[in-house]
Amino acid sequence: MKILVHGAGGHMGRIICGMAEEGRFGAELAAKVSPELESDPANAVFTTLDEFDGAADVVVDFSNHAGTEALLAYCVKRNLPVVIATTGQTEAEKEMITKAAEKIPVFFAANMSVGIAVLADIARKAAAAFPEADIEIIERHHNRKLDVPSGTALILANAIRDVRENAVFNIGRPENGKRTQEEIGIHSLRYGNEVGTHEIIISNGNETITLKHEAENRALFAEGALKAAAFLEGKEPGLYNMKDMMA
Repeated sequence: MKILVHGAGGHMGRIICGMAEEGRFGAELAAKVSPELESDPANAVFTTLDEFDGAADVVVDFSNHAGTEALLAYCVKRNLPVVIATTGQTEAEKEMITKAAEKIPVFFAANMSVGIAVLADIARKAAAAFPEADIEIIERHHNRKLDVPSGTALILANAIRDVRENAVFNIGRPENGKRTQEEIGIHSLRYGNEVGTHEIIISNGNETITLKHEAENRALFAEGALKAAAFLEGKEPGLYNMKDMMA
């Protein structure tokens, strides 16, 4: 499985390139692409995607959501499956992803952690078991993270909304006032080098369930992206996520 890594010059890009070079999960590094890198075709290093026309089986994107349009145009043009591991996409960019998935396999997940997928499933079941309970989500990340709340917090909130159709997300709760029964509070903390912690509190006043996932090393996201890339092999065009991979 030949991997083209887009965003190879970033922190996560460097990690996944290293894993591919080691042959993890059957991966082989086809090329590194990143605006931070100076093109060196002899060593399969390129500044932009269009510079690379060599053999590849899948693109793994750890760049920035602002490059979504160019990324998808390249993948559709070359008929390459793509794993999108960036977050913070606008509604317009999400629409681009949906349209591209009509032509190529697209794996799109705000969090590549298998553990988070398990947490979302547990949270869904717990919320269904306690329909009157108050629910709060707290997410913690390093001080360089741009999007608020995290894409992962929204994954968890939407998993809960699967069983609470009237749920509304109160992000940051900036105003005074009593919480409502429909409200899911989402709170974002940014400090230091925190890799990523997500906590869900479900309480009905008589008992409280606390669900928590802690990312201890960013390598877990690279591992998840490589597993997603392998999952896309042989798939028909469509939009896939962690839930599909774990089914």
